[in-house]
Amino acid sequence: MYIEEAEEKGEGAEVKLRGWVYRERSSNKVAFVRLRDKTGTIQCVFKEDEVEEETFEKAADIRIESSVEIEGTIHEDERAPTGYEVHASNINVIHNAERFPITDDKSTSFLLDKRHLWIRSGKMRNMMKVRETIIDAARNFFKERGWIEVQPPLITASACEGGSTLFNLDYFGEDAYLSQSGQMYAEALTFSLEKVFAFAPSFRAEKSKTKRHVTEYWHLEPEAAWVDHEENMEIQEKLIEHICQKVVEERSEELEALGRDPEVIASVSAPFDRMTYTEAVEKLQEEGFGIEWGDDFGTPEERFLTEDRKEPLTVEKYPVEAKSFYMKSDPEKPEQVLCDDVIAPEGYGEMIGGSERETDNQVLIDRLKEEGADLDHYTWYLDLRKYGSVPHSGFGLGIERLIRWITDMDHIRDTIPFPRTPNRFQP
Repeated sequence: MYIEEAEEKGEGAEVKLRGWVYRERSSNKVAFVRLRDKTGTIQCVFKEDEVEEETFEKAADIRIESSVEIEGTIHEDERAPTGYEVHASNINVIHNAERFPITDDKSTSFLLDKRHLWIRSGKMRNMMKVRETIIDAARNFFKERGWIEVQPPLITASACEGGSTLFNLDYFGEDAYLSQSGQMYAEALTFSLEKVFAFAPSFRAEKSKTKRHVTEYWHLEPEAAWVDHEENMEIQEKLIEHICQKVVEERSEELEALGRDPEVIASVSAPFDRMTYTEAVEKLQEEGFGIEWGDDFGTPEERFLTEDRKEPLTVEKYPVEAKSFYMKSDPEKPEQVLCDDVIAPEGYGEMIGGSERETDNQVLIDRLKEEGADLDHYTWYLDLRKYGSVPHSGFGLGIERLIRWITDMDHIRDTIPFPRTPNRFQP
């Protein structure tokens, strides 16, 4: 049975557990084996005068990460790491591991080289459980509201977010790219299914070595017909609130183990504070930032706007030149677009970028020409505006950035099991 189930049985229960040796220490009379499985860890105690000699020797000689089966009786003990321990009667060694290479003094680079082993650590186990809950909560948010999950391709002929960050492929003698975003394909599907969302990897060939960038990340991308800019922002804010509440409900123990106070996340509720890009620029200029209207925000600007906040901030209506070609111009101020970024509190940076999508084909063509794009690669996308076009909106949420904020993780590489960065693509 699992450790969690054994603890629920309580004092005096006979149990048989299986898992891996998380910690071990022994003396002449007692051997302590801390066992782990997917549900947690528990201390197992082997007393020399209470078990067979062979059993005690096996327990005393066992090495970290060996796989074992242990039988014994559950006892409450406040001195034990989890409040329970097993008074063990027998141990069956499935595999006695070699000496484990990871110790407390290993460098970050070493731990990344041994990522396939480091994911067994308590930190990574807790992070992956939180990650699973976040992804599940996001999916359920949309499914409960009638949205349909779709699967866009990962190999494309055109850029969505700019050609400078594309990974090139030789596709049977022709140029192709790894997808930066499934957005345009999701847009196509809204004319059939109306409200859709995709959850898939995206790839950005950015040589950035900041704490918030990886080259391969998981992208949640909802798109919906009949949704305008204002409703789009409301969906984003309610999604974040829903995820936060679910994580606290199901993973408070893991959050605490990772060093995040669950109450901080529990307090997040929609709607969030909002400001326009213009208001944000004015605020930054007042504080001495050398930013001009038309510049996009970088890490220092986003950190300043949010470092003292406990909830995300929504910044809307950026300049046309700072954003992607597909964003709809603001009818009241054509120099800006109906878009928004949701920036995480405490300086963690942008998590969501969204917009109402441009429905005027000539505007799209003009912007693509300004960017030097090959219009032949966008013929299919322009067709969407020829046959029954309607107002529609969507956004992209970087799952790893959301996880980093929720878990209070120092670096984004620790929010994904096997991170890909400019200088690392293995293991």
